[in-house]
Amino acid sequence: MIRVAILLFEDVDLLDVGGPYEVFLTADRIAQRRGEAPQFEVITVSADGQPVTSFGGLGLVPTAAANTVEKITVAVIPGAIDIEAVCARPEVVAAVEHLVAVASVKSSVCTGAFLLGDRNLLADIPWTTHFEDVPGLAQRLSSDDGQAHVGWVDAGEVVTAGGLSSGLAMALHLVERLHSRELAETTAKQLEYAWNPDGGVRA
Repeated sequence: MIRVAILLFEDVDLLDVGGPYEVFLTADRIAQRRGEAPQFEVITVSADGQPVTSFGGLGLVPTAAANTVEKITVAVIPGAIDIEAVCARPEVVAAVEHLVAVASVKSSVCTGAFLLGDRNLLADIPWTTHFEDVPGLAQRLSSDDGQAHVGWVDAGEVVTAGGLSSGLAMALHLVERLHSRELAETTAKQLEYAWNPDGGVRA
């Protein structure tokens, strides 16, 4: 079973969460519809297990508190418009640190890369974030490894995605990587999403 945990926090970007959630959920539904055992378990977590409000006002109800999550395959760390404010919240920092410690693959969407970078997870590997934020994160990390205008960068244990909708492309890439190209393509077709399997960088 491929276990995916997606972090929620106040003012999170909705598409950063919803894109990957829908991809993994749909991939599992397709697999079960054709007779396979469940392939993906997708949960959402917040720092304390309580509901949060995404940027723009839509409420989100998590499955559990982050610190109750044990071994997972993929942690998805989304971004926010004011990522500096999010990075300064101790409860979010603690939730991120716990999730990346128990995840085989640590992933981010958009400015969620700042939260991974602050955990020293982007050192000496290629990475991406929203193209407008690549220079700022590069300066923050003293890194020349940032890549703008790519859907995702797969550096093995760490996978980062570009802007908000790139979370869809990254999640489909992870379906391909963790299950099969065929399931990823079928999932993209079900979502009516024009997925380019080569739209990212494999480090």
